[in-house]
Amino acid sequence: MTPDMTSFEVALYASGHQFICGIDEAGRGPLAGPVVAAAVILPQNCVMQGLRDSKKLSVRRREFFFDEIYKKAEAVAVGIVGNETIDKINILQATLLAMRQAFESLLIKPDVLLIDALTLPGIEIPQQGIIHGDDRSINIAAASVIAKVTRDRLMCEYHEQFPAYQFHRHKGYGTREHLQNIKVYGPCPLHRKTFRGVIC
Repeated sequence: MTPDMTSFEVALYASGHQFICGIDEAGRGPLAGPVVAAAVILPQNCVMQGLRDSKKLSVRRREFFFDEIYKKAEAVAVGIVGNETIDKINILQATLLAMRQAFESLLIKPDVLLIDALTLPGIEIPQQGIIHGDDRSINIAAASVIAKVTRDRLMCEYHEQFPAYQFHRHKGYGTREHLQNIKVYGPCPLHRKTFRGVIC
């Protein structure tokens, strides 16, 4: 873990904050499946060597950190918003909704939020949107891993329901294989019909 991964947290602890919550999402870009957000409160001075943006970790490392985060965290919560809601309110609003669900499900109330790139409207506690926050904050990186692994596991479960689309391989993203399967079989109930590439 580089010093940059804790610089936001160090400053916040020094200013008197006690429960720092990182929030991130997975699944804004795919053509199918839900968007998943996670909220994580790690204890002060928590060390997880190598934890960073989940997209930059191998599957094996993500799974390792997923278990470690649940073991060490003060609190972890997840919010999930499905494709039908995404189609109704758009992906940005669905992402914010999933983040709010995760935040509101925490068993410990945080006193400050660190969020990857976004801020949550209507939240009274202090918050900071950090560009590339999943590679700059240990709490956001932890949330990134929880969201990504949770969503990937869901997509593997969906593969059992809709095997023709190979969701376990591409997790709903617009790969060549996925686009070809949509062309052949048409969209299934998991597809986001407002997304480019989905043939309605």
